[in-house]
Amino acid sequence: MRILFVVPYAPSLVRVRPYQLLGALARRGHDITLAALRTSGDDTNGLSSLQARGINVVASDLPRWRAVANCLRAVREDLPMQALYCWAPALAGMIGQLARASAFDVIHVEHLRAALYGTLALRVRASLGRAAGPAVVWDSVDCISHLFAQAAVRSRGLKGRLMARLELARTRRYEGAAVALFDHTLVTSAVDREVLLSLAGQRQPKPITVLTNGVDLSYFTPAPDAERTPDTLVFSGKMSYHANVAAVLYLAEQVMPRVWHRRPNVQLTVVGQDPPREIRALSSTHAALRVTGRVEDIRPYLGQAAVAVAPMRYGAGIQNKVLEAMACATPVLATPHAMAGIAAEAGRDLLLADGPAEFADAILQLLDDPACRRQLGEAGRAYVEAHHSWDVAGARLEQVYARAIASLTQTGP
Repeated sequence: MRILFVVPYAPSLVRVRPYQLLGALARRGHDITLAALRTSGDDTNGLSSLQARGINVVASDLPRWRAVANCLRAVREDLPMQALYCWAPALAGMIGQLARASAFDVIHVEHLRAALYGTLALRVRASLGRAAGPAVVWDSVDCISHLFAQAAVRSRGLKGRLMARLELARTRRYEGAAVALFDHTLVTSAVDREVLLSLAGQRQPKPITVLTNGVDLSYFTPAPDAERTPDTLVFSGKMSYHANVAAVLYLAEQVMPRVWHRRPNVQLTVVGQDPPREIRALSSTHAALRVTGRVEDIRPYLGQAAVAVAPMRYGAGIQNKVLEAMACATPVLATPHAMAGIAAEAGRDLLLADGPAEFADAILQLLDDPACRRQLGEAGRAYVEAHHSWDVAGARLEQVYARAIASLTQTGP
């Protein structure tokens, strides 16, 4: 297939879903053009890596002033800021030119932040009067309005709660319309799929498919038990994400004091880029808590930890932090909110706990039981090997593309 793959940022080992899906599609022999935005904080090494795999890359910069102007425009036009934030006329021009000049079979558009580029592709298709393509597939990844509905109540920051409440109604309208507009929609969990279907209301939604995330099983590999440090916990995740901030503050303020009261030597490391001020401050107020900020390689932290913790209070989509820790055979303790899109069996592949006292007790029980930790680690690795291969995800994505193309052939423009 000839595929135009549009993303509102530079794919990388942090922006893992598009990076790995592109790699899987390239291995399957497809002709791929990647259209991406670059921002000042992006790691662009992924773009070079994808080019080395034979993917044609076109990219445009998104200056900070443009993103701010886009947010102001969103308020005026009653559109979600998420939908307009990454609009760049230069990239739109490139996509329009590519769509007109090249006979793509599929245009794949990732995330709500790139949805406007998808509607541009639909307009180009209509203007050309093509009877059968290209199919436009929108990878929603997460249902953003589902995330906002939770953040409006559970976000720890006043700014986060107010922003979620401001954006919620128009994001619901936009996402409900989008699933009826694009030829096929993807999400990472069944929960997100059900919410999107409910948002469609009286509209006729096109097919919505759950395409779960994978794990690079050759990159995230188990570390020998001898390398693990006793009495160590790790939380990993991008720390500019408000749900991760809420989880870490909950862990530091409500869970760990109970752990430290009974076991003062337990160390907690929070690993992830762009921690806000309230997270960075934890290092100075808790001697046994370390905040690393961005690291070049997360694997040593997962490999050295006795337990990986994921006390999510809310969220949407799938938690890569859980899959990556399991792939490293690091035993995982999580809350039920961390399990969307993950079919692992609690008590066998990982442990679940909820509430500060229950979560603290589970940490202490795991730290006291090396045999249980080893068993959970081995079972977790076996689970991701069986259910979260990127090559399997790539094959399923290929099937989605074929289905979307066939639907256009049958119905016409």
